[in-house]
Amino acid sequence: MKNIFTKIATIAATSTALSVAIATGANNPAQAIDLNFNWLGNAGYSAVGSFSYDAATAPTIISESGSGATKFLQSLNVSFLDPSNNSLGTYNTVSGGVSQSDFFTFNFDTSTQKLFGPFDVGGGTGVIGEYFFQGTVGDSLVLRQDVNQQGTSTLVDQNSGSIHLAQVPEPASILGVLAFGMLGVGSTLKKKQASC
Repeated sequence: MKNIFTKIATIAATSTALSVAIATGANNPAQAIDLNFNWLGNAGYSAVGSFSYDAATAPTIISESGSGATKFLQSLNVSFLDPSNNSLGTYNTVSGGVSQSDFFTFNFDTSTQKLFGPFDVGGGTGVIGEYFFQGTVGDSLVLRQDVNQQGTSTLVDQNSGSIHLAQVPEPASILGVLAFGMLGVGSTLKKKQASC
């Protein structure tokens, strides 16, 4: 019995140490926040993506636009899918704190965790046929495809401006859940062995 408690204590201590190391980012004091977003148009086309920023330096309102170095956004990518979930393209609009699109527009409230106002992500890098997703959150969001890089595009799908966000779980919290799961499995196995 004493051996079981020693093993459980060792597992718990190891899991706690790993969780703390990941949460504090041993060599990286940044507190990155990762969020996923998804959008569904009236005709069944969709956009799924994610973005990240450093919670330690970001203001309450993050507003970004245009190409070049961003102020607070670290990354933003988006993929577009047709109604059968076939990929139409994936775009890394912001990578390493640098926007790739002249048309990029992004507004996010860190306190409410909501996107708001003008929004334009996806294409914008000068390739004919690229997709882009734009409009005003809460009013109208549209998925369009460029025709000629001369300002002409075709409407692919749209909705009333609804877009959904979800925060990506932190690695430390995932490790904590796994640690408790391991403790439960270990305890169940020991009970079965004792009853045999």
